[in-house]
Amino acid sequence: MAMDARCSARYSLAGIRLVNGVAALLAPQLVARRLGADETQPALVHVLRMFGVRTVFIGAELLFLKDPGRIARAMRVGTVIHTSDALSAAAAGRCGTLRPRAAAAATAISTVNVALTLVAQWPRRGPN
Repeated sequence: MAMDARCSARYSLAGIRLVNGVAALLAPQLVARRLGADETQPALVHVLRMFGVRTVFIGAELLFLKDPGRIARAMRVGTVIHTSDALSAAAAGRCGTLRPRAAAAATAISTVNVALTLVAQWPRRGPN
């Protein structure tokens, strides 16, 4: 059975969330270093692990949900989550909290995630 664009977007988003979430959960110092942050800060390590848990759960949700209504809700919520992530990353870059390259990468990743949530919500065409 071929996947349509909506399904492909959903599973791509799940994969991105799982990779980023597992990385933040299991290797927060590495993620901090990639962001140009001080990986020796215990508070940052804690926050990255919390981000990791959140991101793993919302990624796994997309893989295991079967009810179309719940999938649609998860995508709407995902649009808000990833939009706020993108805006936060852009703001952090603008005010110097994140290095420009790290801010650009984080903003780009979250913007791609927003696009994937929107594609996954496209109305179906033709017979179901």
